[in-house]
Amino acid sequence: MNKINQLFAERPQDKKFLSLYFCAGSPTLERTGNVILTMQRRGIDFIEVGIPFSDPLADGPVIQSAATQALKNGMNLKTLFAQLKAIKDQVEIPLILMGYLNPILHYGIEAFCQSCAESGVSGAIIPDLPFKDYLDIVKPVADRYDLRIIMLITPETSEERIRFIDEHTDGFIYMVSSAAITGAQQSFDDAKQAYFRRINTMQLRNPRMIGFGISNKQTLQAAQENAAGAIIGSKFVNLLNESKDADEALDKLFDALSR
Repeated sequence: MNKINQLFAERPQDKKFLSLYFCAGSPTLERTGNVILTMQRRGIDFIEVGIPFSDPLADGPVIQSAATQALKNGMNLKTLFAQLKAIKDQVEIPLILMGYLNPILHYGIEAFCQSCAESGVSGAIIPDLPFKDYLDIVKPVADRYDLRIIMLITPETSEERIRFIDEHTDGFIYMVSSAAITGAQQSFDDAKQAYFRRINTMQLRNPRMIGFGISNKQTLQAAQENAAGAIIGSKFVNLLNESKDADEALDKLFDALSR
């Protein structure tokens, strides 16, 4: 069974997941595997590994800066897959690659899905992948390699569209907390809370994870109360960049999430 499906299938009723994002190759090229293994050891449920790209349209300044540093360090898909393959036998939790379509197309859809399977990757998030291209081109290939393509929804996504995504995807649905770019927020306003509740009432087939803007106890609890769990990106990326050490960054993150 795909690790993502297994994780959610075996989830105790009261369990709320925590997923973290970091950009592969940042702050240093060679410590990507170390960051992953440290997060696994510290109890993170699954990990989003960012593929650096020169024009990350959905990302705020923190993740943009990390991607720029990673590219300067020499990170690319070939290097990333080699690093992931080297730790494959030690990784028990799901790994999900998150990146834009351009580098994946250059690598090749078939080659990308095959490399994911060979390096222990369970899923991919491609924010700028048109849904029609996903259905017609990417999904048939991904299915052959047991790779889950995770789709995003926002407060502006129509109910019809959400149900269509729910019907044609597997793994989980990534609920973006707002239509803005990534970045930490202090709280979720009434409109975002209403959006969370509205999606809850739809009784979707796929579990949901909420991301974008989660950086403290208030935003974490709001996400976990309204979905299967929370995804944190910019806050952790910033802490990792500051400390250059995954354990120290996690200590600071857990402290921030407790208050």
